[in-house]
Amino acid sequence: MTAQDSATRPTRIAVEAAETPGTTAHGSRRTGTLLAALGVTAFSLTFPATAWGLEGIGPWSLVTLRGVLSALIAGGCLLALRVPVPDRRHWAGLAVVGAGVVVGFPLLTTLALQTSTTAHAAVVVGLLPLTTAVFSALRTGARPSRAFWTAALAGAAAVIAFTVQQSGGALTTADLYLFGALLICAAGYTEGGRLAREMPGWQVIGWGLILCLPLNAVGACVALQHESFQLTGHSTAGLLYSAIGSQFLGLVVWYRGMAAIGVPKASQLQLAQPLLTLVWSVFLLGEHLTVAAPLTAAAVLVCIAVTQRARG
Repeated sequence: MTAQDSATRPTRIAVEAAETPGTTAHGSRRTGTLLAALGVTAFSLTFPATAWGLEGIGPWSLVTLRGVLSALIAGGCLLALRVPVPDRRHWAGLAVVGAGVVVGFPLLTTLALQTSTTAHAAVVVGLLPLTTAVFSALRTGARPSRAFWTAALAGAAAVIAFTVQQSGGALTTADLYLFGALLICAAGYTEGGRLAREMPGWQVIGWGLILCLPLNAVGACVALQHESFQLTGHSTAGLLYSAIGSQFLGLVVWYRGMAAIGVPKASQLQLAQPLLTLVWSVFLLGEHLTVAAPLTAAAVLVCIAVTQRARG
């Protein structure tokens, strides 16, 4: 390489980068979609893992122990990489992430799964994309298109009809737990997606877990004194997966995906989660599905294609 080539090389690189912004943006969107999809896949196993955990561990013990284990893993990563403590302005958002994703959603869904099948719970939680999109619009000022909202509402209507039909026309206590979980989780997802634009996604969930560690540690000590605790093959696998796969690794890729493609777009990928969970419920738990469950899951899956093509 000559001196002239060396001198002009940075200029050529800058020009080439400027000439292909669309390619770079497209690659970023594709990567973000892939990461969000990996997160959804990890989340789809959460309910079967929770059902396994409940075979030997009480609900409060299961939730608090998964929070403690996840926080220890996250804390180890933060320490090993010497990640600085977040700015003061980020702590309020991290508190919302912790309340919604680390404590609220796991607790309410675990309580629901004591009396609900994983298949039923999975379809009900199909409303999460809509609630997340609503929270995102209120919190960040996002304005998705009319086609986006039409498809999202269609998916929500299908889930509501399924819930009412399966519950005999009246909502059960488990359904109330699930709807409460939707609201609090949507707030956590929205705030986490916003924070992931300012810090790496794994740090968002990592600090959220650390923030909730004292509460989960105290809760575990109390719960273990009053609930059954038996480590079988299923309960151990369920606890470990819910702590590592769902509570930490799944949220790491999920938040990174949301930061890349936006909260409303990413949230709609979760319409595929009920269908995936139905598959796991059959193969891992041996549940028998009603005709309505896969039909509803397929109906909301169709909405994904529409919402992903609709421009916000």
